[in-house]
Amino acid sequence: MGLPTLHFVCGPVGAGKTTYAIALAESTKAVRFTGDEWVARLFAKDRPDPCPLEWTLERAERCRGHIYQVAEQLVARDVNAVLDLDLPLQDERDAFRSWAMGTRAVVKMHYLDVGRETRLARVQQRNQERAGTYFFEVSPAMFDKLDAAFEPPTDDELYGAMIVVDG
Repeated sequence: MGLPTLHFVCGPVGAGKTTYAIALAESTKAVRFTGDEWVARLFAKDRPDPCPLEWTLERAERCRGHIYQVAEQLVARDVNAVLDLDLPLQDERDAFRSWAMGTRAVVKMHYLDVGRETRLARVQQRNQERAGTYFFEVSPAMFDKLDAAFEPPTDDELYGAMIVVDG
């Protein structure tokens, strides 16, 4: 039996990371961790209205620590994991890779490169339908802030990655 794989899904807001992660987990027989889902399930009842982005980001960081602990247990048992964690900054992705390289797993990045207009339309549709991968509303202001903050992966980060281009 080969080594387990930690799949990491990366892309800007609205790129389809969670939809991709669901399909990837199914095809690789992996356990999926979606950060937005954890935040929504654990903290939705406490969420202020309106909700400052910082409130959500702080809770997402807390969830990541727990997700890493569970993922380490899975890897130790030769189980693949898919991590859909919204790490928009290179420093955050570097920290993830540093943690992941400390496990016995193979690390595989999946980058979703999707145009802004396509992503905005997806977010608006998701907000309207409130189904499927909807966990909380992403306002136009929040979309703009998250979009502006995203740092596309460098060539070094993309080396060996699965790159999916859409829109």
